[in-house]
Amino acid sequence: MKFIHLSDLHIGKRVNEFSMLEDQKYILKKILEIIDEEKPDGILIAGDVYDKQVPGAEAVQVFDWFLTRLADSGASVFVISGNHDSPERLAFGRHLMEGKKVYLAPVYEGCVAPVRLRDEYGSVFVYMLPFVKPGIVRRCFPEEEIESFEDGVRCAVSHMTGRRKDGTDADFLDGSAAGQSFDRSARNILVAHQFVAGASCCDSEELSVGGLDQVGADIFDDFDYVALGHIHGPQRIGRETVRYCGTPLKYSFSEVTHKKSVTVAELFEKGHVCVRVRPLTPLRDMREIRGAYEEVAGRKFYQGTAVDDFLHITLTDEEDVLDAMGKLRAIYPNIMKLDYDNRRTREGGAAAHVKEEGKSPMELLEELYQHQNNRPMSQKQRELAAGLMEEIWEDKE
Repeated sequence: MKFIHLSDLHIGKRVNEFSMLEDQKYILKKILEIIDEEKPDGILIAGDVYDKQVPGAEAVQVFDWFLTRLADSGASVFVISGNHDSPERLAFGRHLMEGKKVYLAPVYEGCVAPVRLRDEYGSVFVYMLPFVKPGIVRRCFPEEEIESFEDGVRCAVSHMTGRRKDGTDADFLDGSAAGQSFDRSARNILVAHQFVAGASCCDSEELSVGGLDQVGADIFDDFDYVALGHIHGPQRIGRETVRYCGTPLKYSFSEVTHKKSVTVAELFEKGHVCVRVRPLTPLRDMREIRGAYEEVAGRKFYQGTAVDDFLHITLTDEEDVLDAMGKLRAIYPNIMKLDYDNRRTREGGAAAHVKEEGKSPMELLEELYQHQNNRPMSQKQRELAAGLMEEIWEDKE
């Protein structure tokens, strides 16, 4: 039985104030092309469908279009909520959608009923665990000791599998909708959205300070394949079948080295799972370039390159270039970030050296200018700055 594993679509996301919707529509079409080629039996979407708990109208329209196309493919579709999603909103209409083989994880209330699929090797049970925090699980199982994310997720999974922390069978099997207990002889899949210890992270993820939201990979030992979401880089955690598929697009410059892809997992007889990836090529890549202004702005530098890519440009000039962003955007229209790497910035930046206590705005400006330029403001510059300050204060009054 073949599954396509997706996660962290973050539909509606803005990166450095650039809307990613056009690029998201493009990559979702590419994913649909892969699905048409692969003809999977199931599609697993492991959370963070949207970037916000209250997504914009256009983001909702994009997911509606994508979900409709997935349903039309004939595959069973499984969707859980991530930490960016509202579980209540995402689960809207779920009973109606089950008629089209679209299964939306309900709000977590302690019982996770699997969906049963069948092929020539027997049954495959798909369990959907939305993103959970300790408090959510504690409300469902007040008799359990739940202090951490590890405790919460372990408790939630043990109530699916009937397996205690020490590996022994528990007596609180809640089983499936049909009332049957967890079948270890069958093939079992878990779709989850958590931070599993050992995962490589990047800046675009929302993680707790000190790794307090980490959970151990051993929690998932009873599952034949674990489709994870939350971490943006594609990777396995321990064994080959506990995997983050990663985001379909790069969402920060900490992801520039990522090779984005779609994960394909094929389950044959019990214990035999094959995993491979299908690479994704975006409409516009996210890249970093550096050099002196004259070099970066030179035709020889950019000719033949994808100037429409989303860029972080680092200039190495010792002096700031007047309106560098405006000038460079005439060549590279999608510059997301511009900064300098020179002696001044390497010494720690100007703002860190400016102390505010007891100083007038003009004194603060003079001190900032001194640190930035290694010379004092001229009398003409002081007069100009003073005039501008007066105009601003008059407008406020």
